[in-house]
Amino acid sequence: MYIANEILMYFRRGKKNAGIISINEPIDTDGEGNPLTLIDIVYVEDTIADDIDLKQKTQKLYSCINALEDERERRIIIERYGLSGERCLTQREVAKKLRISRSYVSRIEKKAIENLRKMFEENPK
Repeated sequence: MYIANEILMYFRRGKKNAGIISINEPIDTDGEGNPLTLIDIVYVEDTIADDIDLKQKTQKLYSCINALEDERERRIIIERYGLSGERCLTQREVAKKLRISRSYVSRIEKKAIENLRKMFEENPK
């Protein structure tokens, strides 16, 4: 009688845990015979935190650009990096639009980037 009860208990435990599967336990094989686990099938790269961080930093950068005191610096940054929704312009193209030399555009751009870097680092939010 004791053995019969143990066998019955064994089958009941097995039945209770029959629906439980580890996400790392092989559940199938792929076309090449490699084991597939549940995590392989349902895995999705979670980039939500990275996406939020990027969006916040982008908004902060646009605020810093808008806060540049020198209108020429702001315009050069916007046009050089295509921040107005247009394509990025070369230093020569920006120079032609502003009627200044390419080397002057380069100096202004360098100064503006340094100013943006300082503003970005000084303002934690």
